[in-house]
Amino acid sequence: MLKSAIAAAIVFALALPAAAQQPPAAATTAPTIKRTPLQKFDVPNTNLETVIGIAEVVPNVFIGKHTHPGPESGYILDGELTLLIDGQPERVLKIGDSYQIPSGAVHDGKSGANGAKVIATYVVEKGKPLATPVK
Repeated sequence: MLKSAIAAAIVFALALPAAAQQPPAAATTAPTIKRTPLQKFDVPNTNLETVIGIAEVVPNVFIGKHTHPGPESGYILDGELTLLIDGQPERVLKIGDSYQIPSGAVHDGKSGANGAKVIATYVVEKGKPLATPVK
């Protein structure tokens, strides 16, 4: 039961940025991102938790501008993703590339022609939403 609740919380949190920026989907439209939660665990002796998940993004879509209440790091498993962090030059990430996004940084991402598969790790304060959409 607890594992199911944690998995549901992670999937919901990872969905926030994409849902905030995508137009309403038609009943026949396929989802643009498939999320697979992997782990969620406490950082000992702190009020922080680590969340790890995989996101598979369909080709040529924006994820949606958002922030996190802690740093994000990730690794490109497949495809290509253009990382767009406000105030920084855009960065094209390919298989084997890793990235870091500072806590609170407004950012977005756009998948390449073949989509992207990313493993992402977040270290955030317990009780805060994993992601917050930015308009």
